[in-house]
Amino acid sequence: KMQLNQKESMLLEDMKSQEKLCIEKYAKSAAAAKDSGLSQIFKRLGEIEQGHLTQLNEIGSGRVPTASGAVQLPAVNVFYTSESPDKQQDKFLCSDLLATEKHASSLYDTCVFEFRDKPVRDVLNRIQHDEQEHGKVIYDYMKANGMYS
Repeated sequence: KMQLNQKESMLLEDMKSQEKLCIEKYAKSAAAAKDSGLSQIFKRLGEIEQGHLTQLNEIGSGRVPTASGAVQLPAVNVFYTSESPDKQQDKFLCSDLLATEKHASSLYDTCVFEFRDKPVRDVLNRIQHDEQEHGKVIYDYMKANGMYS
């Protein structure tokens, strides 16, 4: 059974808090999104974040999670073709979640360098890659819908 040092334990708690925040933000944003396709994107990304939290809990209990395969990300569609209050609402949700993903990715970057155990670093690196992919999906949606210049 793997033992975490104090710094690793503190970083892990930070990451668990970040994942819980992501899960809650994706759930609330899925409910608030005006485009049902965007709502589905947010629901799927929230499910993936829940998987990250499960992996972090495993690390916290001294186990290294098994490698998960490639995550299927939702497709991005064009929904908005003109300006509207609904588009502004969804743009706000996307901008907020994109900033959240950038922050999460930077926290994982620190963890990848701070954890001693290579298999754990590999898991954290894989999660960081997922966070970057989430940001890319949000960016792609924003770009396709004229929300990102």
